[in-house]
Amino acid sequence: MTGESAVDEAPVAALQFADSFLPAGSFTTSYGVEQFVAADEITDADDLQALVETYLDRQVGPCDMVVVAAAHDAASDGDHDELRRVDRRCSAAQLPAEFRESSTRTGGQLLSLVAETEDAPFLAAYDETVEAGDAPGNYAAVLGAVAACTGMTARQAAMVQGYSFVTDLVAAAQRVLRIGHTDVQRIVTESRPAIVAAWEANEDRSVDELSPFAPLVDVLSAEHERAERRLFLS
Repeated sequence: MTGESAVDEAPVAALQFADSFLPAGSFTTSYGVEQFVAADEITDADDLQALVETYLDRQVGPCDMVVVAAAHDAASDGDHDELRRVDRRCSAAQLPAEFRESSTRTGGQLLSLVAETEDAPFLAAYDETVEAGDAPGNYAAVLGAVAACTGMTARQAAMVQGYSFVTDLVAAAQRVLRIGHTDVQRIVTESRPAIVAAWEANEDRSVDELSPFAPLVDVLSAEHERAERRLFLS
């Protein structure tokens, strides 16, 4: 060999940002599962599987993955104004206050972490923007920008978003529902096609077309916000 070829780190970056070891604070989030259990809406692994697929189809795909892709495009173009717009649209589309709070908390932690550990001036500048209150710093928007700056494609970023969502949700469910490790892994395995389908159904949607629609999730999340005892932020 007469020269060195560039190393493709993107697949490893995708593994890093999908790993629960990443200290972004997602362990504080149950995505409403805690209230679903309290309301007896889910009682076993089958119910949980159905809820995961509903989330992917009606919330994660038509909202979070669209935001991830739009933020990825904005960061790829070095466009801070567009990234702020995408970030704000994400907040506007999330009805439950707890979801907005958990999204900006985990997004802010991820952004600060990456700004300190990656040589990415664009992300460092966006971290300052979020710290100044000029952008909310939603997790999906931050992940899309981080993905672009670490060489991932928009599709890879969406897969990270979908996988992280599923594993965070079932991990939370394991703490409030009698469900074993085998059932948890079965749910994750059976969710893989739904994660891909969520992306493929929405990959051409623009950020102006965000359309999450999960009324029961919104209602129970509002009830969770007023619950006297809560293990999770949402």
